[in-house]
Amino acid sequence: MIEIIATTPDEAICIEACGADRIELISAFSEGGLTPSYGMIEKVVQAVKIPVNVMIRPHAKSFVYTKEEIDVMKKDITVVKELGANGVVFGVLNERREICEESIKELIELCSGLDITFHKAIDELSDIVYGIKLLSKYPQIKTVLTSGGKGSIIGNSSIIKEMIKSSENINVMLGGGLNVENAKQVIQETGALEYHFGTAVRYNKSVFGDIDKTRLKELIEILGSFK
Repeated sequence: MIEIIATTPDEAICIEACGADRIELISAFSEGGLTPSYGMIEKVVQAVKIPVNVMIRPHAKSFVYTKEEIDVMKKDITVVKELGANGVVFGVLNERREICEESIKELIELCSGLDITFHKAIDELSDIVYGIKLLSKYPQIKTVLTSGGKGSIIGNSSIIKEMIKSSENINVMLGGGLNVENAKQVIQETGALEYHFGTAVRYNKSVFGDIDKTRLKELIEILGSFK
């Protein structure tokens, strides 16, 4: 599975044409990704045939949300489902930097028929392996996006392998620091099967850069050689 970030319909079309498997649709790339507008979601879903998973994140201040903000996320999930997206991407922590199960349960209730990815909020935890064990209690959560915590994804290989061992029903998707130069090493050291790319496939590795088709196709070829 190769998932690529898109922010517009044109980017989504380009990503599909290059051979990626899935799109993560976001707005505010420079802030780490926020919920896109309803109009953007609709246009992107209509523009491509590959699955589109939509970021559900009301602000970039943290992964801790008030009751009112959780209500906003619930409304966004409802609309995403109505617009025909494949899934949603979210992560919720409490003030102690632990997974907020109360909020997770509220959000999951509205996600029937949608794939759920718990995003890189998991990398904020003090014990990431425990975190993925906890998330495994919820069969609705299909994927966890992670770089194995803080620091280099290469340096986190041992943690990532432990996450994979402990993940049960969850697919561990690697993202954050992956690129053409280190992809082979990461695959060999972790054995992961799902990969997520953002700036690594953009010109100048910038959130403001367009999709670099050559680099994206090269990454897809590298990852495809390990199937």
